[in-house]
Amino acid sequence: MIVDSWWSWWSEVTSKKVEMLTFPVLTLSAISIAILVYISRKTRSRLPPGPRGLPVVGYLPFLGANLLDEFTKMGQRFGPIFKLQLGSKTYVVISSSDLAKVVLRDQDDTFANRDPPVAGIALTYGGKDITWSDNNNYLRNMRKVLMYEVMSHKNLEASLSFRRGGVRKTVKNVYETMGTEVDIGETAFSTLLRVITSIIWGKSFDEDEASNTLMVGFREVITNAMMVLGTNNVSDYFPVLARFDLQGVERKMKKEAQKLDGIFQKIIDDRVISLKTKESAEQQGRKDLLQVFLELKQENNESSFTDTQIKALFMDFFVAGTHTTTTVTECTMMELLKNPDIMKKIQDELEQVVGLNNIVEESHLPNLPYLDATIKETFRLHPTLPLLVTRSPNKSCKVDKYTVPKGSNVFLNVWAIQRDPKYWDNPLEFNPNRFLNHDGTTNTKFDYNGLNTNFLAFGAGRRRCPGVPLSEKMLMYLLASLLHSFNWTLPDVKEHEMSEKLVPKKQKSLIAIPSQRLPAKKLYI
Repeated sequence: MIVDSWWSWWSEVTSKKVEMLTFPVLTLSAISIAILVYISRKTRSRLPPGPRGLPVVGYLPFLGANLLDEFTKMGQRFGPIFKLQLGSKTYVVISSSDLAKVVLRDQDDTFANRDPPVAGIALTYGGKDITWSDNNNYLRNMRKVLMYEVMSHKNLEASLSFRRGGVRKTVKNVYETMGTEVDIGETAFSTLLRVITSIIWGKSFDEDEASNTLMVGFREVITNAMMVLGTNNVSDYFPVLARFDLQGVERKMKKEAQKLDGIFQKIIDDRVISLKTKESAEQQGRKDLLQVFLELKQENNESSFTDTQIKALFMDFFVAGTHTTTTVTECTMMELLKNPDIMKKIQDELEQVVGLNNIVEESHLPNLPYLDATIKETFRLHPTLPLLVTRSPNKSCKVDKYTVPKGSNVFLNVWAIQRDPKYWDNPLEFNPNRFLNHDGTTNTKFDYNGLNTNFLAFGAGRRRCPGVPLSEKMLMYLLASLLHSFNWTLPDVKEHEMSEKLVPKKQKSLIAIPSQRLPAKKLYI
């Protein structure tokens, strides 16, 4: 009885409590749900701002041909980080030095992957090279071998004779054509090709007439490959359509790649045969890079290289390696022809350091700060990769106050950063002095390592171009030799042919006429 009475009392009380609590609880729940929905929507809205597009195709129909100009204008409108949808892919464009530092240094590991274009995959045997590989053990092993066997101080010193031979051959060739028109790009490319082939497989491409013909064909293939890489390909925006190759981009690139593949495979096969007949690298002298790769291949471990991987690395050397140095040489000469007072300052510096009765040697290069500053100024105004190579984060992350989604493509608008008046005085003026201290010495704040994100000539972080040490030496050595040995003038051309539209992808080659500057013939041959 007592228990029944107590239970009746408790039921009544709790029933009243439930009635009293029902409304507040429901109200509180509704408020909580609303807050959660708001937070969720706000989180989603923290994606970077950007232009609106159409369903399915996104902003593709409105994207103009000049991406640099368009992205820079969008940055002025939406801010230093913005997003646009192109087909089924999300692209994020960053155009400030501070945010570039977040991507390239603070969160370098997160942004170290790639989303390679169809053409890039076709050229590099499925992305097995350094440029397009994801950030994994394979990439780290490739970079390690390259940095140790080619780019280390010791091995760069060991390959000095290759660089010297390539540059002196170029000076001789130009001397023999003095007074006639010289294609600066062709001259730089042939020099680079001589040096690179000597480093990779110990033989220059111009040792005989057949090799000369091969060198001409090489440049044609590499030029075509760069053009295909620059094609706006619908398959890159809609991967589901890639199998159909609607624009024939993959087919065109494979055609060019096959031309190089045949050359590469023959060179590998010939070397394998020579090794079997005891013609070892030790008997021939210093090991070349191909010898190193083949020895690693025989070890049959995680550091081994297959023929396909070796050829993919060759693609990096010949396509990316020649493109940068050739383009910068051509752009530097273009600026000097437009600014003869700057050319004279460089030649005065060379006359003081080298002398008119001597030829340029690599040992002179550290004492040429004005030439070094001029090359850096060329990189600033005319970056060879104005949007760098896109990076793809391996997870969603924050950049500034915005979320950059996992798997999106991130452009670094180096072209805009290096022309931003926030970082550079009179940014459109070609002025090498901005890279010098007041006393004329090199301003060490700016180098090619990417630590100062106001200046990103070769990128920064773990995906920075691994060929920087060789490229830096070749640019200085080649330009110093050409400017010390010759005076250069333009042929009669119309002014518009030297316009900014010609850089960095010119429709016409830069043509100049050399004349003798040094007193003795022996300094040329």
